[in-house]
Amino acid sequence: MITSVGERWSGGGKSAAKMVLSCALVLAAAGAFAQEAAYPTKNVQIIVPYTPGTGADILSRVMAPRMSEHWKVGVVTDNRVGATGNIGSDFVAKSAPDGHTLLFTATSFGTNPALVAKMPFDPIKSFAPVALVATGAMALVINAQVPAKNMREFIDLAKRQPGALNYSSPGNGGPQHLAMELLKLELGMDIVHVPYKGAAGAITDLVAGQVQATVASLQTIGQHVASGKLRMMGVLSPERVPALPDAPTMKEQGLSNLEVDTWYGVFAPAGTPAAIVAKINNELNLLLKVPEIREVLAKQGLDAAGGTPERFAERVRQEIPRWTRVVKAAGIKPD
Repeated sequence: MITSVGERWSGGGKSAAKMVLSCALVLAAAGAFAQEAAYPTKNVQIIVPYTPGTGADILSRVMAPRMSEHWKVGVVTDNRVGATGNIGSDFVAKSAPDGHTLLFTATSFGTNPALVAKMPFDPIKSFAPVALVATGAMALVINAQVPAKNMREFIDLAKRQPGALNYSSPGNGGPQHLAMELLKLELGMDIVHVPYKGAAGAITDLVAGQVQATVASLQTIGQHVASGKLRMMGVLSPERVPALPDAPTMKEQGLSNLEVDTWYGVFAPAGTPAAIVAKINNELNLLLKVPEIREVLAKQGLDAAGGTPERFAERVRQEIPRWTRVVKAAGIKPD
């Protein structure tokens, strides 16, 4: 008996469906591979939402030429400044999700949502995290005349004299300010904030004894600790840092939940294909192994980070509620 075409299709429906599904999966995989292989197809624009000469700008400009050389397209750094990084970030959030517009940002990306009442974008939903590029350790230091030799003694002193000690920061709402407010919140200390217009004034007055404490990057306080003008209470990183090997971490002193650092990272617009995100991530991880780039990081007081997009995404998801809690508890208002 001769079977019609319709009968053959009907009789083998399950097999046909499996074949169609298999073909669809193969085509999807081929499409993703082709998309990754083709990227980039034009110049890549790296948006730095801070002024020229800042950490993110320096790192972007040292990495971009190597990316350009490898990818055979132009890779340019574009500073779009304003609103503590929100203007440049918003530009990227609204850009085409094809990997040709990237955001090279820093710590303020994670703190702005806690400080700004109405953000122009959603820091989680508007971006695809690509890679954590670098981190910078911070530490709590005090003027050498303050009668405390370690963190426990400093906490006891602050609690015995509530409101009597002052601490400096480079500015209201900055990472140093928020880090110290986190310490105050977790440790139950009452220390008065004295904001300055930049790190230089904050450190100068600490050395002179006008204020008693500060949280600062190791790069800005290392020489004063070495000279004995400032006393190290502890670093806020998970492990001791090579630059100050004798300085204990807060965790070593029995103080948990006090790990804070500055960071730099790269984002793409939300919806950027995973294959493209993976290709950019791989490129950044390779660059972080280049000796010249590691030297630039070291001069900025930074350590190479790297890792997966998922690792970076998890960090951002944890930071936003953390700083929201600190800002609310301290009643911090942006300038």
